[in-house]
Amino acid sequence: MISTKIRYSAVFKTDQMDDLHKFQTLPEPAGSYPYRLSLNHPAQDKLVFHMVGDTGGTGLPDIQEKLARQMAQQCHQVERKIDQPAFLYHLGDIVYHYGEADQYHNQFLSPFEQYPAPIYAIAGNHDTDVNPDCEHYSSLEAFYTTFCNTSSKTIYFGQNINRKSQVQPHAYWTMETPLATIIGLHTNVPKYGCIKNDQKSWFINELRHAAQHHKDKAIIVCMHHAPYSADFNHGSSLPMIDFLEAAFQESGVKPDVVFSGHVHNYQRFSKQYNDGKTLPFVVAGAGGFEELHQLADPYDPAYTIDSDCFTKVNLDSYCDDRHGFLKVEIEKNPFHFSIKGSYYLINEDFRDAPPVLFDSFNIDLTGR
Repeated sequence: MISTKIRYSAVFKTDQMDDLHKFQTLPEPAGSYPYRLSLNHPAQDKLVFHMVGDTGGTGLPDIQEKLARQMAQQCHQVERKIDQPAFLYHLGDIVYHYGEADQYHNQFLSPFEQYPAPIYAIAGNHDTDVNPDCEHYSSLEAFYTTFCNTSSKTIYFGQNINRKSQVQPHAYWTMETPLATIIGLHTNVPKYGCIKNDQKSWFINELRHAAQHHKDKAIIVCMHHAPYSADFNHGSSLPMIDFLEAAFQESGVKPDVVFSGHVHNYQRFSKQYNDGKTLPFVVAGAGGFEELHQLADPYDPAYTIDSDCFTKVNLDSYCDDRHGFLKVEIEKNPFHFSIKGSYYLINEDFRDAPPVLFDSFNIDLTGR
């Protein structure tokens, strides 16, 4: 018998739900337009940070604790201060399933108490949703208490937790660092995401603003819903693909990389554009939720690969059966400017064992 290995690729589900009625209106921003936050980072030639999504849930608390511990180890076990991760950027779905305040302690505050650096975030669909059986709170109420403040405060639903609330201006916002402009989108509750015109206009303006500094700073876009995915549960998101492509065309600017979560696995795609640019799309949503999402058989009739959206889109690497996280390193000197990504699988066998490097990629920004 001749066996053939499935060639996985981005897919659309042929029977996609329409749940746009779940869209939630955003709270008032904590900061002023255009919702930018400057990160005071002493190093001008290297920036290191962690990135992960979908860490919430109650089914595997040991996995959440180990993931936070192994990221914390990477913060502590460095020979040079410049190599120490400066923060964790969370890609959303911090708390399942409805972003309730009484779930933040066990799902986020307690396991990540050991992480020594600041934690910033964009909200996921579960962070934004509201429990229909418990409507005494507003969408993103606990998320804003934890992350979107004008000053750092005690989080009232934390139990003997030292971590204070974060200072972020809005649900969608831009982090400005010496080496990167990180634009975080809010993609709301529907399964395939929904971004309305006010945020689209803001995003186009932020891309244009970032392009003014592109010679010296990388442009990174973060969003919860993954535009491209090969998984069986979600598949790719046509609304997010259409949103990004329209914004890139109208602004005349493409970022250097797009990061997302939502899908509970690791996937790295590359898209080749007609102007010669290759844009990586990285999914890092295996942060701790108990259900991992395996890749779909693209020839199963429940999925389709027959779409112009997938032209010149390649799946370069994936891991769909282990939890893990990303470490991102941006480095610039007179001769070289690059973004390096390293994806680590957490070591689930031993409490204090280091994570295992699974995949790495390099984005060369020299000479742009």
